[in-house]
Amino acid sequence: MHKWLTLVALMWTVGVPLRAADEPAAPPNASNPVAELSALPYRLPRFDAIKDSDFEPAFEAGMAEQRAQVDAIARDPQPPDFENTLVALERSGGMLDRVSKVFFNLDASNTDPQIQAVRQKMAPKLAAHRDAIFLNPDLFARVEAVWRGRADLGLDPESLQLAQRYQTLFVRAGARLAAPDQARLRQINERIAELTTRFQQNVRKATNDGAVVVDEASALEGLSAEQIGAAAQAARARGLEHQWAIALQNTTIQPVLAQLKNRALRERIYRASIGRAGGGDADNTGVIAELVKLRAERARLLGYPDHASYVLADEAAGTSTAVNRMLGELAPAAVGKVRRDAGELQALIDAQARAARAPGFQLQPWDWAYYVEQARKARFDLSDSDVKPYFEMNRVLRDGVFYAAHELYGLTFKARDDLPRYHPDVRIYEVFDADGSRLALLLTDFYARESKQGGAWMNEFVGQSRLERTQAVVIINLNVAKPAEGQPALLTFDEATGMFHEFGHALHGMLSSVNYPLLHGTATPRDFVEYPSQFNEMWAREPAVLAHYARHFKTGQPMPPDLLDKVLAAQKFDQGYATTEYLAAAMLDQSWHQIGPERAPPPSQVMAFEKAALGRAGVDLSAVPPRYHSPYFTHIFAGGYSAGYYAYLWSEVLARDTEQWFHRHGGLNRANGDFFRAKVLSRGRSEEPKPLFEAFYGGPAEIGPLLQHRGLAPTLHNAGPHG
Repeated sequence: MHKWLTLVALMWTVGVPLRAADEPAAPPNASNPVAELSALPYRLPRFDAIKDSDFEPAFEAGMAEQRAQVDAIARDPQPPDFENTLVALERSGGMLDRVSKVFFNLDASNTDPQIQAVRQKMAPKLAAHRDAIFLNPDLFARVEAVWRGRADLGLDPESLQLAQRYQTLFVRAGARLAAPDQARLRQINERIAELTTRFQQNVRKATNDGAVVVDEASALEGLSAEQIGAAAQAARARGLEHQWAIALQNTTIQPVLAQLKNRALRERIYRASIGRAGGGDADNTGVIAELVKLRAERARLLGYPDHASYVLADEAAGTSTAVNRMLGELAPAAVGKVRRDAGELQALIDAQARAARAPGFQLQPWDWAYYVEQARKARFDLSDSDVKPYFEMNRVLRDGVFYAAHELYGLTFKARDDLPRYHPDVRIYEVFDADGSRLALLLTDFYARESKQGGAWMNEFVGQSRLERTQAVVIINLNVAKPAEGQPALLTFDEATGMFHEFGHALHGMLSSVNYPLLHGTATPRDFVEYPSQFNEMWAREPAVLAHYARHFKTGQPMPPDLLDKVLAAQKFDQGYATTEYLAAAMLDQSWHQIGPERAPPPSQVMAFEKAALGRAGVDLSAVPPRYHSPYFTHIFAGGYSAGYYAYLWSEVLARDTEQWFHRHGGLNRANGDFFRAKVLSRGRSEEPKPLFEAFYGGPAEIGPLLQHRGLAPTLHNAGPHG
């Protein structure tokens, strides 16, 4: 993440650094290993030397350095021009950028109480620092002068885009507001930074505390030996002997629900999941109520009716109307499919009850995944236990993810065990381009642990820029249960696909080839940044790639063709559920952020607001909860996706169009990969998303391929261009 995107995105969502104007600056500390420029290859941070105690002084020094640099730009006696204003801004804040990237990566992947305390302390300071820069009238006058005189500057297209982005960033940050409104904006930003930090920390605590402890091994019937071993290891890590701990993941529905035969245990796990951060000492309902109100108030100050309108004005979607239209068009088809599927699952439950002469029961959320697996096995003669032995984690990475990248882009990967890591589970690879030149460093961190947030994500430690002569250092994170010592990590096909997804983000960062840091790699709108990653998922299921990596972990034998066919055929199975749970979360996000401050509910009514919103959207289904309930919906309340969770679906339209394009042009080959790299992956935000995509695809996006991919096309007739 570029320094200005760190300031804008993190400070406005999770809180990022900026010293208040009246606070004394800390002196730069040349011996601070997180603050100083690393001499390691690719400027990899010196993880072996960095201590928690380094972060706070490094933040203070970085803010002081950037303030001095920015003040010099604002007070420059020379008339403003592209070099002395915008390029100078691009060169500013290097220390703060380094510190922020290391700190926020470690807070996500390997946190501890001291890191969390630093984050809580620094969040409002970073918000104040950001406002001190973006609300500096002298600096804004220079930025605006460059923008207004752009026609006479002879700028190349990328430089013109940089000028446009800076103008937009300053205006959206409140640079044109009157002084009293700017003062209130500063207060709001500092408080939002505090609240988003508290939300994230509450979710992490509630998720760790919510692990379900099991006393009898017999209750774990249905889990594999590897999963049972991982649960025993998780219990021992909590000081529990002869017990098993089922750790919670970030989503509402926990993966083990698909396998556990014990219905009472399934219900316990489900209720632990949905109960997170909704009360007790990690209660997020008050945080949500205040955060939603403050975001709405800030949007009003900036001239927008609500927070969603503010956010979407700078996204590819453009307006709430466009987002609501897309979600609304998909919902009836998805809900119709999920209702039909629910009827089939209920019939399966009833038939089994009759055969066993046992009492029946109504399908509940904790039952869905379990009976879907039975239905999947009956329909395709397929279950996860059949498939997982063919998806050993290291082979998926080496012979799947890396293989596809080599075939498409000519990339090769070399393990760098000589470089320092922040945790023993991390692996580092040097990435070489097709001509043998050094391209990037890739870090992988795949195992779940208590010090790590849930979910899967990509981030960067160093961003690519020709101006700063930097190459990318990126990391991809998963949360795979770590197996017992000596056991292999076997993935579900969904987990394997998730690895391809995150590597798609990594490619977007590593293959970036732009001049300016602000425009590099993944520094694109949220509803475009998910496009390369969702497109890269196609290679997980592409037969030529699957045949290369889907091999039995014991024998090395390839997956039998009939099993491979079943895996591919089963991909459209249960898409009604997958689409509906996602749409429910996306629509909930929009409901929270399409209201004015006067409509924000009090803490006691947060869950009532959620239920009413889901009901109005037609997605309040008893057996199909949203992918996230509000108290642990970190994406939108602490993770930068506020009013933007729809982005995954918007981007998937582009991804499935691109998948169709590749198939039309011969699939997995260098010519296709190089063309996609040249038109999309290398471009960052050097041009806006719509023309970038259309230059690659040859025209506007179409929703039809997405509907076909999800098996929803027969029930939805509108398959025209995507707005």
